[in-house]
Amino acid sequence: MSKATNAAIQYIEELAHDANALLAATSDVASERVSEARERLADALDNGRDVYKTLRKQAIKGAQRADEAVRENPYAPIGVALVLGGLLVFLFTRRRH
Repeated sequence: MSKATNAAIQYIEELAHDANALLAATSDVASERVSEARERLADALDNGRDVYKTLRKQAIKGAQRADEAVRENPYAPIGVALVLGGLLVFLFTRRRH
């Protein structure tokens, strides 16, 4: 995974941890408004977990499909990389002259 993806995952996990800590810290508060806020936060955490699991499954499936495609036809990505590299070399050397 990329650094940005890892950073986002780490941020989401920290956010969920902090939210759970907040729920635990306010468990003894009897105020009606606090109870409602706790319920909303707990629901949001549950929904977030479901979305996270779904996105993770989709990312894994996408990575598996990409891996299978590259294994079935390994020369296509190599060809694309060569063409793009050649194009970049052409563009960069053209600007200098």
